[in-house]
Amino acid sequence: MQLITVPDDVYNRRIRRFESACRDNGLKMTHQRMVIFRDLARSTDHPSAEMVHGRVRRDIPTISLDTVYRTLTTFEKCGLIFRVQAEAGQARYDAGLEPHHHFVCTECKTIYDFVWSEFERVALPDAAGNIGHVQEKQAVLKGICRKCLDRAGSH
Repeated sequence: MQLITVPDDVYNRRIRRFESACRDNGLKMTHQRMVIFRDLARSTDHPSAEMVHGRVRRDIPTISLDTVYRTLTTFEKCGLIFRVQAEAGQARYDAGLEPHHHFVCTECKTIYDFVWSEFERVALPDAAGNIGHVQEKQAVLKGICRKCLDRAGSH
């Protein structure tokens, strides 16, 4: 499977955000952190920690999966990435902080980004406000993607 990457201008904006967040949070901009974040900033496949580990090992053969997990947790706490719950037990990560939503294919596990501006404009129900202060709204839709539907139809 070919990895589709984000455009250079988006990637560069994410790298600047990473550098700024490291300064703001007192994090050293280590080689390991930079390689891990670069992978996330370029990717559109919403990788799991295991996927990131496999890819960054090309540049840092000695990096451990534990280091990748800890680094992803740090990035999440600093607001550099967020976790997408794709399936039970496996977190996937997204460095795209621009407003968007996710469609998770229950067959192939691919996560697709989509924009839903109408959703952004919908007022929250009173019940949500009574629970607490909402900081963000995000929809995660689950179903079968077009590729899987087409593949199933061709059998």
